[in-house]
Amino acid sequence: MHSKPETIANVSVKEYCFSKKQIQGVVEASQFKWTFTYSFNKGLLKVNPPLGRALIENALLKFLLKKDYELETGNEYKFTISAKF
Repeated sequence: MHSKPETIANVSVKEYCFSKKQIQGVVEASQFKWTFTYSFNKGLLKVNPPLGRALIENALLKFLLKKDYELETGNEYKFTISAKF
């Protein structure tokens, strides 16, 4: 029996600013590391650098949409991506 491919992503929230209506942080998965800014009033996510961004962008956005009100500055979170990279 084969297990499903998956990768664990680690999210670190660096700033959660209600006045700017955005979350800034870092996400790491496998050997990749990105910074992100999520404008939760607009549902807009910016991920940098562009290298490998397609691997994480949709999964990170789903995580942020689901958990944004539970996230706190300085905390770390994990979520699973249904792909191996």
